[in-house]
Amino acid sequence: MEFKLCALASGSSGNCTYLEAGEQRFLIDVGISGKKVVAALDQLEVAPESINGILITHEHSDHIKGVGILSRKYNIPIYATSLAWERLLGEKMIGVVKEEHQKILEKEVYLQVGELKILPYPIYHDAVDPVGYIFEYKDKKITVATDIGTIDDKIAARLSGSHGILLEFNHDIRMLEAGGYPYYLKKRILSDVGHLNNEAAAKALVELYHPGLEWAVLGHLSKDNNVPDLALLTAQTALEERNIIVGKDIEVIVAKRDEVSKVFGF
Repeated sequence: MEFKLCALASGSSGNCTYLEAGEQRFLIDVGISGKKVVAALDQLEVAPESINGILITHEHSDHIKGVGILSRKYNIPIYATSLAWERLLGEKMIGVVKEEHQKILEKEVYLQVGELKILPYPIYHDAVDPVGYIFEYKDKKITVATDIGTIDDKIAARLSGSHGILLEFNHDIRMLEAGGYPYYLKKRILSDVGHLNNEAAAKALVELYHPGLEWAVLGHLSKDNNVPDLALLTAQTALEERNIIVGKDIEVIVAKRDEVSKVFGF
């Protein structure tokens, strides 16, 4: 596989994803400790020194916890939008970052690294300037869509034509409503700038499906308001209602919270 994605950790407690395209190697977010990232990369036989950059989706702690230390230890550039950088540096969220490692991304503008094209696209989440990422390499397209309160027509258009996707399946609405979270937090999660629930994510997956979409990784599951089997069943049921057979027409897995998930690619 020349072009591949692997969730190193995925869930409400910490997120980090590995993306490789030929000679290019990137991490999307580092919301776990640097030590855990290095151990996960070791499983993939990837040296941390070989990482070309860390792409930030937004500044919440479950996405940036290990960013600063990893960048400092292995001299890795960090990519984020200018507004995200203002927050990250202004509030000292990731510590000191060398100026040459502060790379600014523009939403809806491609970053070209070798043959890999990276597109940060705007999403709905209650962060300062959140983005998802589209990766294009040769004739394939992998998309990352997590921490995304809602998928409107514009985002759906961005995600269409994907050959692989990491898609948020954060919570089951009934579990969240019946659970012990305070009202304000439930309201935040359920809002259009919160997190995608199983049913909405499954509906989006069905609408995005085309014969070239080979795999979907269900990610960013809530520890308290979801269970992997339920997320998987919701996706499978929605797909099979449209005669899209999981295991035959598309492979679907749930990304693991504290372990390296399966490597997908082309």
